[in-house]
Amino acid sequence: MKLANESAAGFWTPLPPGLDGLIARLEVLSLSPMFQAQRDLAMSQALRPYFEAGGRAPLPPFAQEVELATLMIYADYYPQDGQLTLIEQLRDVVTEHIPEEERAWLDPLKHSYMDLVEVCSSESPQKMSCRSLGDRRAYQVGGGDFSKSLQPGQVLLTRLVQVPGDPDTNDVVVGGCALILSAEEGQTLYETTKDYRREMELTGGSFELGDWHEFAKRFGHMLLWIYARMRLGALLEIVASIDYRTKDGEPHLYALALYEHREFKFLRDQLAGFEGVEADQPAGGSPSGSGGTMRWIQREPAAADKQSLVARFTLTPTQLWVETDSRERLDALKHQLAGTFGFSLHFRGEGTNPAPHLLTPEELNADQPLRVVVTPEQDAVLLKEFLEAAYLEWSDREAPVLGGKTPRHAATTPAGREQVGRLIDEMERDDPGWRRIGKPVFDYNVLRGHVGIDEVPRDDAPTRRSR
Repeated sequence: MKLANESAAGFWTPLPPGLDGLIARLEVLSLSPMFQAQRDLAMSQALRPYFEAGGRAPLPPFAQEVELATLMIYADYYPQDGQLTLIEQLRDVVTEHIPEEERAWLDPLKHSYMDLVEVCSSESPQKMSCRSLGDRRAYQVGGGDFSKSLQPGQVLLTRLVQVPGDPDTNDVVVGGCALILSAEEGQTLYETTKDYRREMELTGGSFELGDWHEFAKRFGHMLLWIYARMRLGALLEIVASIDYRTKDGEPHLYALALYEHREFKFLRDQLAGFEGVEADQPAGGSPSGSGGTMRWIQREPAAADKQSLVARFTLTPTQLWVETDSRERLDALKHQLAGTFGFSLHFRGEGTNPAPHLLTPEELNADQPLRVVVTPEQDAVLLKEFLEAAYLEWSDREAPVLGGKTPRHAATTPAGREQVGRLIDEMERDDPGWRRIGKPVFDYNVLRGHVGIDEVPRDDAPTRRSR
């Protein structure tokens, strides 16, 4: 995904000496104490999606995005505190000499604007033909090493600065850098921007933004933050398409839901009749489960005429676990369970976050959906976090198996204390970690402590409890 990979995002090109010197002076002015607050405001406007995340954006802006936003401060931004623009301030400087080769670029830079330009052809290493997507204006862009890797049809998000001299010339230079988009990405960015422009015109009751250059000059920052949203959207698409697997190659069932109940036989009979569900057959050949625990699985066709495990139901005397390979499947199964069992099931929580995975540049550029193997250690962390959230208020919630009493209330009598102790023991014996990683992942002594029952050593917790 090029939109997330900085190595393929865009390019840099040297500026003509006069323009380079001018921009250096504007940079000094923009960093002055009087202008710093306005600079920060302008940057937050141009790079809004990154600022909206409050420092928690899943992607940082490309260096080219920051540079293009900075150029907007120099050339387009009107301070909101009444100050002159930076170019106007520079024109008024009388305390130092500004060389004529720099002054020659003042007007071209002032009249430049952000644009989306389509690469038409490279006539020579020194010249490249481009055309604006906004008003179809043709440009002759001063070439350089960057033009060698560009292909006709690609779109550049950049600032083109007219070469000083003839005000009607189409000879321009790239303002230091550009972001490269495919033809499809460029058109998407342009069409999205057009929709925003129409909305602004209708809301304001004025069509003065009908000219592309006028709109781009005043609202070119929209091109940048729409591009940023496209980047974040492209990343989310990659993350959503990740195929999470266990070390055995089976889909990793990371989307979980937990229910409590007191109608084991009814739930058992109904679950066994669910369409596409079959009893889980372990190595021994009989339905899995210790004591009263029953398990069913659901499979779907996969590659090479194989079927892939996509969901598992684990029914214990007091709980129902639902494990699936996606949020969407979990939602569908939750609706099915609600429609079938109604108030027989008491929802206690869900977890839909897969194991965290830091995407590499190679994975971002991969053409095929990414497959990620979830380690037992990662699985243990996911299960523990889920159970800690699901059991956070367990002691103070009405439990169906306790006749609607809370465990804390039930444990105030000797008989209730014994019943709550057995319930916690059963929960520990049926901890999902036993099947998935070979050991429990939650410390059930926490629950014992909440209701005033003595702790049990972790090595034999499922079978022995001190009185």
